[in-house]
Amino acid sequence: MQEFTGVWVRDPCIQKEDFWHAYMDYEICIHTNSLAFTKKSSCVRRRYSEFVWLRKKLQENAMLITHLPKLPPKNPFFSLNNAREIGARMGGLRTFLEEVVHSSVLLSDSCLHLFLQSQLSVKKIEACAEGRSRYTVSEAIHSFGSGNKRFES
Repeated sequence: MQEFTGVWVRDPCIQKEDFWHAYMDYEICIHTNSLAFTKKSSCVRRRYSEFVWLRKKLQENAMLITHLPKLPPKNPFFSLNNAREIGARMGGLRTFLEEVVHSSVLLSDSCLHLFLQSQLSVKKIEACAEGRSRYTVSEAIHSFGSGNKRFES
């Protein structure tokens, strides 16, 4: 059977931190038969700044071994109400993830798997990947994965 990994970035939601501050997060779904993934189907929610963190972490860990795809550009005037801007950003995030999950070098990074298959914060992802948590990467994915079951595995 041929190996596949499908990536979806969808369902943009505005999250309000307080009266003045809000951000957009997105549902990131993976469906795969790849042995590289702990779960064959998963959905998590991530915001743009977490993608920026992931790219930086992958760059640090991969050093100069592989080319790292770019993220869609940060726009200081990004509008949470502009459907065209939101669609373009989601497309750019999907393209980034598709390139990342098809790189064998990047697929070996625990931070990537925790980012895609657990709801852990970036701080907790770093701690787990560095062995500074009470759970392994696999345990974290099973314990802190999304309860949102869009796909059946």
